Amino acid sequence: MILENYHFNYSLINQTDKQLILFIHGFMGNIDEFDEAIKLLSDEFSYLTLDLPGHGKTQVLGGDEYYSMPNTAQAIINLLDKLEITKCFLVGYSMGGRLALYLALHFPERFFKVILESATSGLATEAERLERIKRDTQIGKKLTRITNKVIFADFLSNWYNQPIFGYIKNHPQYEKMVENRLHNNPQELDKSLRFMGTGRQPNLWSKLPENTISTLLLAGEYDEKFVCINIEMSKVCKFAQLKIIENAGHNIHFENTLKFVQILRDFFNYTNPL
Repeated sequence: MILENYHFNYSLINQTDKQLILFIHGFMGNIDEFDEAIKLLSDEFSYLTLDLPGHGKTQVLGGDEYYSMPNTAQAIINLLDKLEITKCFLVGYSMGGRLALYLALHFPERFFKVILESATSGLATEAERLERIKRDTQIGKKLTRITNKVIFADFLSNWYNQPIFGYIKNHPQYEKMVENRLHNNPQELDKSLRFMGTGRQPNLWSKLPENTISTLLLAGEYDEKFVCINIEMSKVCKFAQLKIIENAGHNIHFENTLKFVQILRDFFNYTNPL
């Protein structure tokens, strides 16, 4: 769908009388990120998935500023308007979780409940933000030098060596996940990282106490960094609860799909979304 400054690639599975879930993928993911979870949920909900700017087949038609979080969030609201979706459930993972938090805090009237998987409210100090921007710029330079899938696969292998991902490389579907990531354009991923990376994200810590939506924070037990972040978020975010998920690192819905689906189903309680 073409909106002002964007050409969004999305998929809408709309089932009569079924509440809709908007799923937002993480960095280097795409529209297929939550497919396994959606399969297990069967016909219980309606679903909207999309490629974020810089990912998959979505195209940014305007300038680079349209990769940013505020502009992307407004574009998603515009997409919901075009699709005549007035209110829905919201699930976001990692970068998509940060974006989902921004959406929940700035457009609370549009969402029944929110699940934030391995998300953060941003960085609290200017020094932290500058350091993260520097790091993301270095990662972006590596992405821009990728010229073929072999080099891209090496980049992904190093990416998933990070401690936050725990034992993800031992997962039987790890290679399939990597193949899915290879469908992205590294140069576009660089733009996403430069304009919507954690260093560029608006600091949302001060807005957390204003949250009015029932929110579930998820962190994997092997992802110690985000367990600590989400403990702090749960202390100041009204209407938020935290669950630490066993047998998972950063990518919970991939590593422990059954548990993720069970939690989503229970929390959204689709017979009584309010």
